[in-house]
Amino acid sequence: MTQPASEAPQAPTPPAEAPPATKGGGRRPALGLHADVRNLSLLGVLAALVLVGGITQPDAFLDVSNLQLVLTQASVIGVVTVGMTFVITSGGIDLSVGAIVALASVWATTLATQEYGFTGILFTAVVVGVGCGLVNGVLIAYGGMVPFIATLAMLASARGLALYLTDGKTQIVTVNSVLDLGLPATYVLGIPPLVLVFAGVTVIGWLVLNRTTFGRRTVAVGGNAEAARLAGIDVRRQRLYLYLLSGLCCGIAAFMLIILSGSGQNTNGNLYELDAIAAAIIGGTLLSGGRGTIVGSVLGVLVFITIQNIFALNNLESAVQQIAKGAIIVAAVLVQRSTVRNGDG
Repeated sequence: MTQPASEAPQAPTPPAEAPPATKGGGRRPALGLHADVRNLSLLGVLAALVLVGGITQPDAFLDVSNLQLVLTQASVIGVVTVGMTFVITSGGIDLSVGAIVALASVWATTLATQEYGFTGILFTAVVVGVGCGLVNGVLIAYGGMVPFIATLAMLASARGLALYLTDGKTQIVTVNSVLDLGLPATYVLGIPPLVLVFAGVTVIGWLVLNRTTFGRRTVAVGGNAEAARLAGIDVRRQRLYLYLLSGLCCGIAAFMLIILSGSGQNTNGNLYELDAIAAAIIGGTLLSGGRGTIVGSVLGVLVFITIQNIFALNNLESAVQQIAKGAIIVAAVLVQRSTVRNGDG
């Protein structure tokens, strides 16, 4: 018996380019609620640290110059962390960010580069950062290398090249237009220029991750790369763009570090990769990918830098500081595992 036309089976609708469901079932309201709670918790931790600093060293910690120093120090690693958040959200990792910062800073402060002044130093730092990110992206996206191995190789290579360029020596910056940006005279309403750059990168990063197709694709690739591919997303190209973005952030951070220190050194960016990963994790970015938060990552950076500042003002050993940082990372990962089991992510 012939089936009526009105009851004929319809052709399946092609999948839209919306991100696939997240690993925990894609319950967006729960994700938003947990993100808000997590950010409020980090704000509470930050407030508690400020209270501790104010009690233990009231004159030194609450001094305006010290607070400006905390924000300035947070700015450099903060810019790197924004790029790292995108990479981790996509399910990747970048162990080379500290070495890229070092290489970009020394390449941008050679005598030949400084002859081109402010523009030459900034341009070189950004190009070196993006170039290293390009190598990482090509090896991972099109070479099929595991991100851990590819970026570990870049870490070793970039550190080695930075040492070769400097011959183990510190390269002093003599371009006044660069050095002047670190002086109080350039502060805007008491805010250092580096902090303003960090704020700008943070806002742009938040908008890109939360309000653009690029951000949705990043979350989709991290949540389920195969489902993202079936939905029409070019997963390899997306991963390439993400490592380019990470390299760009490293180049910007290198220029900021040049302003802050007035020099280029092969030891710059030491352990930045660990600090950036740790800040992103305690901020709520899933190490397995599929969820990322720029606001949480920034709060994570502020928590770590504030801890370092309090420990330094109280003359506590750096070993104790590292132990405290490790404990915070472990606690954050345990909280993540608990929320994932409960359906958050």
